[in-house]
Amino acid sequence: MRVTTKGQVTIPIEVREQMGIRPGDEVQFHFDVVTHTAHLVKIEPSAMTHGRRVVERLRGSGSANLELSTDEIMALMRGE
Repeated sequence: MRVTTKGQVTIPIEVREQMGIRPGDEVQFHFDVVTHTAHLVKIEPSAMTHGRRVVERLRGSGSANLELSTDEIMALMRGE
């Protein structure tokens, strides 16, 4: 495999098929500093990422009953 200038690699189809990796799936590389090896791990859909946990924690905590116009929202954001 060759690494692109953006640090990207293509996972060979044989590996994707054996690991059950499909387009849109999330994977992680785990690097072992002692052996200088990397391990590819498929992230199961049930495993929540940090961002998803934050979104879930904040879901429903906002005040949706305020009916502000775009101009009013922009004025609030500008501190006017």
